[in-house]
Amino acid sequence: MHRLLRNVCLILCWLMAIPVSAQRIISGTVFDENKEPLMGATVSVKEKVTLGTTTDTQGKYTLKLPDNREYTLQVSYMGYISQTHKVSVSKTGKVDFILKEDAVNMETIVVTGTRTPKLLKDVPIVTRVITADEIKKVDATHIGDLLQAELPGIEFSYSMDQQVSLNMQGFGGNAILFLVDGERLAGETLDNIDYNRLNMDNVERIEIVKGAASSLYGSNAVGGVVNIISKVSAEPWTVNLNGRYGAYNEQRYGGTIGFNAGKFNSVTNVQHTQVDEKDLADGKTNEETEDWAFKKVYGDKTWNFKERLVYTANDHLKLTARAGYFFREREKSQTSKDRYRDFSGGVKGNYVFDKDKDLEIAYSFDQYDKSDYLPQDANDVRDYSNVQHSVRTFYNHTFVGKHILTLGGDYMRDYLMSYQFANNGSKHQYTVDGFAQFDWNPTKYFNVITGLRFDYYSDSDINHFSPKLGLMYKIGNCSLRGSYAGGFRAPTLKEMYMNFDMASIFMIYGNPDLKPETSHNFSLSAEYIKGRYNLTVTGFYNIVDNRITTAWSEALKGQVYTNISNIKISGAEANASAKYPCGLSARLSYAYTHENIKKGQPVISSTRPHTATVRLEYDKHWKNYAFNIALNGRFLSKVNTEEYTSNTSYEETEKVTYPAYTMWKLTLSQKVWKGVDMTLAVDNLFNYVPSRYYNNSPATKGTTFSAGLSLNIEQLFK
Repeated sequence: MHRLLRNVCLILCWLMAIPVSAQRIISGTVFDENKEPLMGATVSVKEKVTLGTTTDTQGKYTLKLPDNREYTLQVSYMGYISQTHKVSVSKTGKVDFILKEDAVNMETIVVTGTRTPKLLKDVPIVTRVITADEIKKVDATHIGDLLQAELPGIEFSYSMDQQVSLNMQGFGGNAILFLVDGERLAGETLDNIDYNRLNMDNVERIEIVKGAASSLYGSNAVGGVVNIISKVSAEPWTVNLNGRYGAYNEQRYGGTIGFNAGKFNSVTNVQHTQVDEKDLADGKTNEETEDWAFKKVYGDKTWNFKERLVYTANDHLKLTARAGYFFREREKSQTSKDRYRDFSGGVKGNYVFDKDKDLEIAYSFDQYDKSDYLPQDANDVRDYSNVQHSVRTFYNHTFVGKHILTLGGDYMRDYLMSYQFANNGSKHQYTVDGFAQFDWNPTKYFNVITGLRFDYYSDSDINHFSPKLGLMYKIGNCSLRGSYAGGFRAPTLKEMYMNFDMASIFMIYGNPDLKPETSHNFSLSAEYIKGRYNLTVTGFYNIVDNRITTAWSEALKGQVYTNISNIKISGAEANASAKYPCGLSARLSYAYTHENIKKGQPVISSTRPHTATVRLEYDKHWKNYAFNIALNGRFLSKVNTEEYTSNTSYEETEKVTYPAYTMWKLTLSQKVWKGVDMTLAVDNLFNYVPSRYYNNSPATKGTTFSAGLSLNIEQLFK
């Protein structure tokens, strides 16, 4: 009996030891070229997609390989060239990495242009990436501040009632799709989403694809896609507190708490902003301000809460849950305030069958409400609510390690209650789509990507196919890209059913018989990369059919939504950048845009033909102190256009000129001690003040100053 028990114990011990002995531990440190450790670098296993880790504050990592097979370790870090290392059979011990700087960010992994992870240098669709480092140097609060500083061809201006409108190389806000981690946003005002929702706190990078992207993203993407990618928690725990104070009592306070413990990863972010009313007419007479479009800028305050929790169940399954709340109050007057609220949430599951196949299924919810708040009565009257429920599935299959087939589909229920409908009524519809894409890589020099998307909209009974084709060929240091994409935008519920009294001047009516907008987008580009230099030149041509706008109807004695004949938008863009070992770097971007609109159409172009952005900066690092000084400028040319002088006729116009102007911002960022960063900024450096304020002029009274402080609490204890 004693011998039997001994043998059983030996067998059990041997069985328990099998998985332990099969596991191998690989550890090491990730350095830069100066042998400084890189915190937050990603170390992953190519053959096991869900197996990976990030480096700690000392650049160290530890990985447990599950068995005695050969594996490939891959290390990536924003701003550095990725590196791989094969770990031979039964190899254990130490593997260090030294990463070289990626001077022009071409080793950044992006997802928006193809919906599959690819290095920026290998994407056949022209994609611009704004990194977290660039966001910090611009010192932007929300997406509008950042895009205008970084990209030419973009202008955020005021429309009626000081609502913000976007123009991106001839396309308005209803043609540019904004995403947060790939998810759509509900709500709009005058065809634009609430850009205040898109704050820049805790953002990893922003990916911008200009031109039609409907074959991947559907309606509202005929002019491009802007995808905001959030940061993930890399350390066991992180706490960031930040604040900024500027002119007109502009205040910004933010905080992020993250933890990475075993199978759980969480990031919680809170931000509050406020700014007082700005009186632009202070000291001016009524005669001097008679032709101004606005004389003051309303005060504003916001609260933004975001939470994302990731649970990695095993090597195959990862679950992500997110939730958010947004509140904005606009100080329109002492007797009335505009309030905006948003509630969002979602769950997503990623399942990896093996290194060649993975599946994603997601559900998302977004509700955007507007209300009028009357302080004297403490009465908050909700008069607008847009609710979207979406279900999405996404499947990737890789053939022979390099050709990728992508299949997907979406279902969305769209509900809208609006003060612009008769009797504050409501409407709803559902949309269904499916898409397929094949990424063919016959050689490392040649890439072809082709796709087709089908969309169906229930209320308008519209269905549409959107094709896409992209080609890329590499010759030495040069990459040539060409693409064609078919764009599509279905009429919205507002455009079909609007019944709105416009300040008792005239009515605006919807049109349920509207046709969808379609477009044909052609693009050619050449990119040259050598060492620390990058030059990209792109030409594009868009044909937009059945653009939806409003026109006067004699029969209805009001304006009605209608389709107009085609509009042609063409242009070119050039970007040049350089970065030197001494810490000096520069970027210059220029865009030319031309809109061809037939005379007499009920739409007038206000797109500036020439725009440019420039950034000059200098970096210097020591052990406990570092600084960056950056000069950002943007130039917008004058535009000669027409303005309507009648609400009932599109023949009655007068010529106007929006003058050219330049705006410059100087930012000094300093790391004064471990975990402590300070930012000082001078905006409108050369004190530009418009002679009159119109919708397309900057709402500035001259030079302003701001100061900010950021604390990474976890670094203070290390």
